[in-house]
Amino acid sequence: MGYARVSTSKQDLERQIDALTTHGIPLESIYTDRKSGATTDRPGLRAVLGYARTGDVIVVHTMDRLGRTVRDTLNLIHELAERGVGVRNLADPIKVDSANPADPMAQLAVVLLALFGQMERTYLIERAAHARSVAVAKGRQVGRPVTVTPAQLAYAEKLRDAGDTIAQIVAKTGITRSSLYRHLPPRPPEPLTAAGPVPTDLHQDEGVTAVGTVVVAAAQSGQGRAPLRQLRVGAGR
Repeated sequence: MGYARVSTSKQDLERQIDALTTHGIPLESIYTDRKSGATTDRPGLRAVLGYARTGDVIVVHTMDRLGRTVRDTLNLIHELAERGVGVRNLADPIKVDSANPADPMAQLAVVLLALFGQMERTYLIERAAHARSVAVAKGRQVGRPVTVTPAQLAYAEKLRDAGDTIAQIVAKTGITRSSLYRHLPPRPPEPLTAAGPVPTDLHQDEGVTAVGTVVVAAAQSGQGRAPLRQLRVGAGR
């Protein structure tokens, strides 16, 4: 029996099916999937695994049709071997036939091919991550487009400042919780003194740039209230 897989519905199974039929496998014994190999939840794969019996051999065009990770591929081959079911490839440079567990070279070939597939996937992920970082550095939008409008964010910010909880803001605006945490501007900093934020107006005073006056109250003592003293905060020219 045979198994063929492509990752998306836009890809063509014809080349794999032609190779399997040329190998002598009838069409009714070839199971197919149009789904990523990163998951083992594939209807065609489940069907061929469920149909296979002791002494059967599952033939694939290349080993990466079974799985994209070392763990998945090796676990699958091991599970089939325990059931007496072999796996054979057609087009890989290293030929694999796990139907003969006594052959150490066949077992080594299984490990090597699975490892090569994992390395290729790792390189693809690294290249994609590098492309995203370059795009971000150039100011380009990456990922899905932002669907939250400025008006929605302004309304959400107004609700938050009025004391609404995140759950209430989600219900009133329709913005998801994750989008709120990602896009909602942070709260303004709380004032550090009773008089409010330190003034930021600047003026020049003979070699000192004043950035504000901080009023410091002395602690109240048992004899009465201590006088207030003022500290001028500034920096020399």
